[in-house]
Amino acid sequence: MSCRHTVWMTLVLLGVSQVLVGCSKKQEVSPAPISGERSKAGAMLAYEHVLRIRLPGAEIAGRVTAARQACETGRFGACDVLRIEQAEHDAELAVRIVPEGVEPMAKLAAQGGTVGFRQTTAEDLADVVNDNQRQRELLEKHAQHLAELAARKDIAVADLIALSREQASVESQLQSVQAVAANQQRRLDTNRLELHFGDTSAYSRSGRIGDGFSGLLDETTEGVTDALRLLGYGLPFLILAFPLALLWLWLWRRFTRRGRMQER
Repeated sequence: MSCRHTVWMTLVLLGVSQVLVGCSKKQEVSPAPISGERSKAGAMLAYEHVLRIRLPGAEIAGRVTAARQACETGRFGACDVLRIEQAEHDAELAVRIVPEGVEPMAKLAAQGGTVGFRQTTAEDLADVVNDNQRQRELLEKHAQHLAELAARKDIAVADLIALSREQASVESQLQSVQAVAANQQRRLDTNRLELHFGDTSAYSRSGRIGDGFSGLLDETTEGVTDALRLLGYGLPFLILAFPLALLWLWLWRRFTRRGRMQER
């Protein structure tokens, strides 16, 4: 067996083993139904849901109106309309609603249509909430210290003016921090729900081609990602295997050469 064949055989075996390992770790997960989520005890997760619905074009406006009215009237619990966009063949409605209202709102929006895509994601707000809380505590301590200084009777007028300005600045910062904290708590207590409506007829004309290109792009991206991951896993083994292969070849040549000399 030549040196080139030996090295290539070693590389091929290592590559196959890495592919098998990579494939064994890959799992497909089917999408779960859209349902409201609430952060568990000790967790600070802000949930967002995306729902894509296909309806006959003539029914889209009515569905958007029904979902918007259900939100504004609190039909499924506390709810705020965040965004409404309508075009010729599609529309979007984004709301923020209590977790218990996500599922009934999604069912109302999808009534008479077909759900083509659904997704639920969560953002961990623990770090930003804790940072904001620490900043608030520092500002409150600073404000208390300024108040104690301003209460002194021996303070000069110029110093009192400077203290008043500093107190106003700290108060403004406190209000800003409190507003951020309120928004963070709102994201923790409610879920964001995005409803995307599409025309069934428009989808039937171009949906298959669009899905084909989208699927091709997704598969290509996934394949490149897997290949890079496998290369990262296999590179240390290849670096180690190459000098071992050269050493094995050198020993093999040495023993075969010694055997030939003994035959002579």
